[in-house]
Amino acid sequence: MYKKIISQRIKIVLDFCLALISLILLSPLFVIISLVIKLDNPGKVIFKQARAGKNGKLFYIYKFRTMVENAENMGLGYGIAKNDPRITRVGRFLRKTSLDELPQLFNVLKGEMSFVGPRPGLPYQVERYSAKQHRRLLVKPGITGLAQVEGRGLIPWSKRIEYDLWYIDHWSLWLDLKIMLRTVKNIILSKGYTEEQTPDIIEDFETSSPQNKERYV
Repeated sequence: MYKKIISQRIKIVLDFCLALISLILLSPLFVIISLVIKLDNPGKVIFKQARAGKNGKLFYIYKFRTMVENAENMGLGYGIAKNDPRITRVGRFLRKTSLDELPQLFNVLKGEMSFVGPRPGLPYQVERYSAKQHRRLLVKPGITGLAQVEGRGLIPWSKRIEYDLWYIDHWSLWLDLKIMLRTVKNIILSKGYTEEQTPDIIEDFETSSPQNKERYV
């Protein structure tokens, strides 16, 4: 138990240091992406949205805007259709490369998120969690996580949550490192990326279990 507490404290320090260094090194890229977004489509550069963090505490997640303004009140709402017209030209590229997630480094710096952990759900999704699924709120949400490297947008929320619960039960700094390395590989190969996020996927909270779980450690 003592060893795990030390590892958790190391993770907090690593998150802060890596986020700060990343923001400094990537600042030119932030400027370029911001200018391109502005030139491509009118509106704000940064998209903010309320999400559920550790213990269900709400916070605002930051992303580079990839859709037209007020997109959540159009079309499928929180869902995304194939070739969704709400996604801008630049936004489609940012989503595919996951560059739209870079502003979450500020969330990590503020202590609201970690580099690795369950992806933060929308408040209305959390309200539909079962008692077991609520356990995914025991840790800080992450920019990436086990569910992302195992399927990302190709698997329903019920299965993502099962992966997240497994991650919580088997967490270690070594597991975090492996997930981060796999994240880089998946981004390069565009593995798990899909524009189609229909309501039956993002609103599916029936429990299911990932197969061959031992291979994740």
